[in-house]
Amino acid sequence: MFRRHLAAIACLAMLPTTAAAQTIPLGANLERFDYPAPVRWFEANSQSHPVRMAFLDWPATAAPNGTTVVLLHGKNFCAATWGDTARGLTAAGYRVIAPDQIGFCKSSKPSGYQYSFHAMAALTAALLDQAGIGKVVLIGHSTGGILAARFALLHPARVTRLVLVNPLGLNDTLSEGVPYTDLGKLRAEEAKVDAASIKAYQLRNYYHGEWRPAYDRWVAMLAGQYASPDGDTVRDAQARLSDMIQTQPVAAELPRLTVPTTLIIGQRDLTAFRASSAPEDQRARVRTVPQAAEEAVKRIPGARLIRLDDLGHSPQVEAPTVFLPTLRAAITP
Repeated sequence: MFRRHLAAIACLAMLPTTAAAQTIPLGANLERFDYPAPVRWFEANSQSHPVRMAFLDWPATAAPNGTTVVLLHGKNFCAATWGDTARGLTAAGYRVIAPDQIGFCKSSKPSGYQYSFHAMAALTAALLDQAGIGKVVLIGHSTGGILAARFALLHPARVTRLVLVNPLGLNDTLSEGVPYTDLGKLRAEEAKVDAASIKAYQLRNYYHGEWRPAYDRWVAMLAGQYASPDGDTVRDAQARLSDMIQTQPVAAELPRLTVPTTLIIGQRDLTAFRASSAPEDQRARVRTVPQAAEEAVKRIPGARLIRLDDLGHSPQVEAPTVFLPTLRAAITP
């Protein structure tokens, strides 16, 4: 079966022309992609650029419990991919905010912008200020997990609980053998990205060789940005964001986290950021997200680890009916 999965992945990777022909251009800012709730906007100035961040704001649909949950997306995700989670939380009385971070999805992608998790945390804090929100339950997935940890380090008084869902940044992959890749090479890699390569990567790393039709919407979302006439704006932003991820892990600072922290980890996740670029004899040193989480939970004061044995990198997408009650239990006082 493993060999059949590898063969399927190889076939997908060999079909970029067909996949690209079927991709619908959606605009660099996903202008032609519908979100599961009305899109709102936060406008600011950052690094001398006027920027705006899209965000979704779901009110509680049951008796409000007075708690706001903030959902932070990963690199290959958007606020829209939190739809099932948000609806489940609002039905339990939570208000839910899900922003598109600068550089991603419907939000601004300024030319020459120097992306950093510090800058994203500052913009997210300002967005919450505008929305009149003080303390929050903060949930970050994948790259959003790095941002959530950074936010909690910078603004501990604003975070009542921190949940990291298959987060990156728990280990420093550069120190484990992944070579630093400069911006020019990252841009060259982005030039090759299309629907086929996106699907092949997610099939192997996120969904352990088991694809479902529901995932196609999220491949179309990402590929539709790249395929747009202004797709070079997306490729440049994604290259810069990859540079941010490879150089700004939070691994060394985990012991400084002071907020109650839970790690929810799909155990079948094979994600190890840019491990494939490491020399072949060193790749085994580069830890996957589940491997890094086992050590990280010991270094975060009072943290706990919840293992989801049958799920991969995106449990909220793969199995919402399993993920949601797990998450609700993690954030219930």
